Amino acid sequence: MYSNEYMITYSIINMEKTINSVGKFISLMIPTMTLLMIVIIVARYFFGIGLTGLQELVMYIHAFVFLGCAGYVFSKDEHVRVDIFYRDASKSYKKNINILFGLIFLLPVCFVIGYFSIELISMSWKINEISTEAGGLKFVYIQKTLIMLFPISLVIVLIHKFISNKWN
Repeated sequence: MYSNEYMITYSIINMEKTINSVGKFISLMIPTMTLLMIVIIVARYFFGIGLTGLQELVMYIHAFVFLGCAGYVFSKDEHVRVDIFYRDASKSYKKNINILFGLIFLLPVCFVIGYFSIELISMSWKINEISTEAGGLKFVYIQKTLIMLFPISLVIVLIHKFISNKWN
């Protein structure tokens, strides 16, 4: 059959394709969010119509983009960092720093966010939480569920980086 090395390489490539596909799909929501904001602004300031439900939908899309693309941005090494000492370093130094700080900081933060959001999300689903605003959306529990995208996407990318050994 296939060697273990081939299967690992194939899995790494598939994982990378999946990360890229998800990130690109989610990033397509940015133009949608922009168009919705234009509709909200025009409706409010030109026609005097408040669209609370649409405003909340924009917040949901923003949460989806921010939380869902965190892993994608991390995989492209485009995340925010203070790189005073890091930017001029060698690739091996950057690799070691990324591995060390991924284990020390990123993994625990993902665990804490994931663990402590479970109760919040489950309670929201149990009570079928709705918006407190008049004309707001009836599914706040879905927005709260998006919180889990953040730690899940980051841990998946961190695992991918460990496996593929592609630390810059």
